[in-house]
Amino acid sequence: MNKENLNNDFIAAFFKSIQSKNLEQKKVWYSTAAEAYNKTRPRYPQQLINRVIELTQLPTNAKILEIGCGPGIATEAFAKLGFSIVCIEPNQEFCQLARQNCAAYPNVEIINTSFEEWEIETGKFDAVLAATSIHWIPAEIRYHKIAKALTENAWLIFLWNVVFQPEYELYQHLRDIYLTYAPSLAEYEDKRFEYEKLKGIGHGIIHFGQEIIDSGKFKDLISEQIPWQTNYKTDDYLMLLSSLSQYIGLDSQNKDSLFEGIREKIENDFNGNIDFSLLSAFQIAKKI
Repeated sequence: MNKENLNNDFIAAFFKSIQSKNLEQKKVWYSTAAEAYNKTRPRYPQQLINRVIELTQLPTNAKILEIGCGPGIATEAFAKLGFSIVCIEPNQEFCQLARQNCAAYPNVEIINTSFEEWEIETGKFDAVLAATSIHWIPAEIRYHKIAKALTENAWLIFLWNVVFQPEYELYQHLRDIYLTYAPSLAEYEDKRFEYEKLKGIGHGIIHFGQEIIDSGKFKDLISEQIPWQTNYKTDDYLMLLSSLSQYIGLDSQNKDSLFEGIREKIENDFNGNIDFSLLSAFQIAKKI
């Protein structure tokens, strides 16, 4: 089997594992990692947010529904622009963090419930926003319920942040550690494969853009992305890893050993700093 097929199988298995969780499991999945998620997950570049606003022409008094706001990373970026936002977030720890992070914005409301259980407010919102969260919503209800919540000619907005693996040099130093304690994560994911994660979801490789159009609820799809760079110190890098689903699911003993090995390598061989490439992207479409 070639590498592309292995990568495709990995994507399919990863998103299948998300959809296999029941609603109660999804509600607490990030509970132990909420603080790490809040501190170390990359923010969405303001350039990306500005481009979304430019294309959608959302008025300053627009009302936005956000699905799965987490600790409010995207919420805060839109709230700064004056929008009124109703956030649906099933995780209690995330809700507490989102309320703290958005305390300065009285037009932000955080509701501790799942999108599945949320009692729909039909035709109330000018946009629905999902920032690296829509894959947690069952495919059979995603677009139907979103469309019902929107006014006519309103917008669907998907934001994505993809955290690439560090440069190949670091991977070479860490490979044996991964093979020992987390062999399922030992495959190097290059930038081309990571970009595929923007498109992949569900039981196999389903392209989000095509999925949006195939729903029959939206038109005029636009997709764009912005590459950028950042840097992590050792502690923040390990905290970032601890917030990622594939690491949350690791056996705790193996994860501790893995992280200790990673820490030692970064401190000794890379002076406690690593550079990262990231890709931020959006997909927008107008309600039919």
